[in-house]
Amino acid sequence: MTPSREVPGCLNGVCFLPSPTMWPEKCQFRFVKKTLLFSSLAVAVLVVLRRYSYFPETSSNWHSRYGFSCKAKMVYPKPETLKPPRTNVLSVSPWLAPIVWEGNFNIDILNELFRQENVRIGLTVFAIKKYIRFLKTFIETAEKFFMVGYPVNYYIFTDLVSNVTNFNMTVGPRKQLIFLEVPSYERWQDVTMRRMQMIRDFTKQRFASEVDYLVCVDVDMRFQDHVGVEILSDVFGTLHPAFFVKGRDKFTFERRPESQAYIPEDEGDFYYAGGYFGGKVEEVYKLTNHCHHAMLTDKANNIEAIWHDESYLNNYFLYYKKPTKILSPEYLWNERDGTAFYLRKRRLISLHKNADEVRN
Repeated sequence: MTPSREVPGCLNGVCFLPSPTMWPEKCQFRFVKKTLLFSSLAVAVLVVLRRYSYFPETSSNWHSRYGFSCKAKMVYPKPETLKPPRTNVLSVSPWLAPIVWEGNFNIDILNELFRQENVRIGLTVFAIKKYIRFLKTFIETAEKFFMVGYPVNYYIFTDLVSNVTNFNMTVGPRKQLIFLEVPSYERWQDVTMRRMQMIRDFTKQRFASEVDYLVCVDVDMRFQDHVGVEILSDVFGTLHPAFFVKGRDKFTFERRPESQAYIPEDEGDFYYAGGYFGGKVEEVYKLTNHCHHAMLTDKANNIEAIWHDESYLNNYFLYYKKPTKILSPEYLWNERDGTAFYLRKRRLISLHKNADEVRN
């Protein structure tokens, strides 16, 4: 067969010339039309594939923004809007912050979401003076129950590094024991109030580049049940087990108006424990920085808040940044208080001790 006479170089509409620019005008038009059609289809396919995460290496921003992947196939009971899992406890605050109780969350779903974000968690404790006696139990039980399966840095603030490094504490894969040498103080009140300053300073110096979330707890504790990513949020506080069923008039807020920690008797949402708070690194920095400066202001005026760092924490959570998540007393329970009908789990236990002997 020979090329068409009407359109040189073409046979039945198919061009054989070596370059489209050399084709006759009629073939050039057909080539451009088909090229645009196939290009549009290719772009549409790529958009659909990216939208539904078939290219994970190019869709990480989408994952982190929405916290969801179509790859994750999970089977779990459908949430029932008219059948809440817990009706005997408050599950959300007036500002819509969830209050975390057993039965109100699905840890499998949360693990799937947080693992996509590759979160790194830091746990801070202060083992100062005689409080080093609690450290080994704290770390050993944390290894069993705290953020299992996630990378965790245990940041141990201590004035006795040589002592605590001889405790033969071992941690699992992706876990680190990091000892931070800090000064001690003669009064235990100064030790507890200086925690805000130390956490703030180390957050700026190293925590911000090493972890995504910080969890700040007291060392005289024992983990005895799961504590995982369900606690993580921008900034979280924990209901104090001694006050969560009491009225405002029973809260031991700082009541002197001249103090930076002052809260009047007719105000206050909850009473938060000073020994258990945390959140994203940047939010913990803001919290500790604010509380430290408030303490310095009071100190310049010869004022010491009634419950030290806990008083400033409660003031901050009331007036400056309400918690975006609240942990129920499951996450901080007193060893001597037994159990209660509303507690399905007791996850972190405050150990009984002779406070005067340990502090002095």
